Amino acid sequence: MRSVHHRTATIDGHELFYREAGPADAPAIVLLHGYPASSFMFRELIPLLAADHHVIAPDHLGFGHSAAPGVREFDYTFDALAELTSGLLDHLGLDRYALYVQDYGAPIGWRLALAHPERISALITQNGNGYEDGFVDSFWAGLWAYAASPGPETESVVRGALTPDAIRWQYLHGVPDPSVVSPDTWEHDAALVSRAGNDEIQLALFRDYVNNRPLYPLLHEFLRTSGVPVLAIWGRNDEIFGPAGARAFARDAEDAEVHLIDGGHFLLESHLDVVAGYLRGFLGRVL
Repeated sequence: MRSVHHRTATIDGHELFYREAGPADAPAIVLLHGYPASSFMFRELIPLLAADHHVIAPDHLGFGHSAAPGVREFDYTFDALAELTSGLLDHLGLDRYALYVQDYGAPIGWRLALAHPERISALITQNGNGYEDGFVDSFWAGLWAYAASPGPETESVVRGALTPDAIRWQYLHGVPDPSVVSPDTWEHDAALVSRAGNDEIQLALFRDYVNNRPLYPLLHEFLRTSGVPVLAIWGRNDEIFGPAGARAFARDAEDAEVHLIDGGHFLLESHLDVVAGYLRGFLGRVL
């Protein structure tokens, strides 16, 4: 098994943490995590890919082991996080790579693809939305209301997503056998989200999430015209991004490969071998 290296780089004055493994001259794959996670979510997938790929998995600013400047020091938007990620990949000399995106990683990844379409060798989305299809109303209604009218009443609703119970729910909902999901996952995330000032970081990104939706038509055009291979592998029981979000990629991406797995939002925690099998087969065919 190849070693996983834990590194940091300073990008635009901000320290970003990333995990790196595999031969530097192998085809590259960049793993982009979601909320409320970090590159920790890829800890078991990285070694499974590293024999044949150069794997990079960063922590977004404000998450994991990356720096977390306060909201008065940094304007937390998905545009800004994508710019930092692009800067990190430039720093590492990556000019061609596959993208694996999940949750928040999706809108960050879409921005990378739209800014530099020539760099993208393949797209893998695991419960990472790129369409209006897939938004589960029971989860998103409160967030849309908060983005439209930030205030004490709407904020109190979305603050519920920052609690340990809500983070635990993200890991366990839709999983047929919850006992296979380690408590280390939600306890790790909850501890980092509960750091002083991190709540304001997360609220800023909650408010900004609505600005990802206007990107979707641009993404769809990219999928139609670029010919980039797409794999959508989804926990079909996800109550955040439903399975319609996975099926939608087949509308625009030629020969999109879509797999719905009997799991939830954090599919790697319950179905690592299944995801890794599909992923390695897909990358082996298209790269």
